Amino acid sequence: MPVKLIDGLSAKAILKQENPFLVIESPQQNTRLLEVAIVNLMPLKKETELQLLRLLGSSPLQINVTFIYMASHTSKNVSADYLSAFYCVFSEICSRYFDGLIITGAPVETFPFEEVTYWKELTQIMDWSLTNVRSALHICWGAQAALYHHYGIPKYNLASKAFGVFPHTKSAESQILHGFDDVFNVPQSRHTEVRHSDIEKISSLKVLAESAESGIHMLEDNRRGIYVTGHSEYDPITLKTEYERDLAKGHDIAAPKYYSHTEVNWRAHANLFFGNWIRYYVAEVL
Repeated sequence: MPVKLIDGLSAKAILKQENPFLVIESPQQNTRLLEVAIVNLMPLKKETELQLLRLLGSSPLQINVTFIYMASHTSKNVSADYLSAFYCVFSEICSRYFDGLIITGAPVETFPFEEVTYWKELTQIMDWSLTNVRSALHICWGAQAALYHHYGIPKYNLASKAFGVFPHTKSAESQILHGFDDVFNVPQSRHTEVRHSDIEKISSLKVLAESAESGIHMLEDNRRGIYVTGHSEYDPITLKTEYERDLAKGHDIAAPKYYSHTEVNWRAHANLFFGNWIRYYVAEVL
């Protein structure tokens, strides 16, 4: 699904070098672009842009991407000029309809949800998504935030961080899992989890995949919402970078388990997952 990007976006030049077919300058005649919004809550926004756009650009369907940032939060790692040039705030797009929405993770999972500086703004976006978005994909903390806001499902602190590339198995059948192997790998990087005992109280939620070591990974609901606790979008070196960052800060953290930055074993699953989401949930191709 080639993506249409604004000139000057840092990811555009990289994607055109990697594969010129991933980026389109203008849509083909009589072809409607799918509209996908990305609420990028990650501190390293340019890296996250590139990771997600690589995966959104891997099939023939054409996508126009709109990036959204939190007006109620000041980013420390990207300039205000960059955000102004390539991002929107929610008030600028709240009257629009989108085929898909992605809400990323954020490094705030140890805080109570209501204490996150942009919580009120984010809940407005999540409420809006129920009427103005065909399908919403929530990643890591974004998934926990949405499960808490929509269903009252709490998060729980883990005794030690779920950190590494863990094998996962399917718990139920779903179109989002079409073509998946029985066992597939997903990077995990989180201090909190959601639990079966809370999810089982919500009849509209279904657990789709989980790991014996890192717990629940993927859920869906009857409103075309997808919730994933892991990071299939991560680059080969992302976990390595996070590990080195935490060591430099003096954190007591173990090396990521089952992980080698020179041997990627989750890329095929990541492309299949995002391709299924676009095809069956965003574009509704049957």
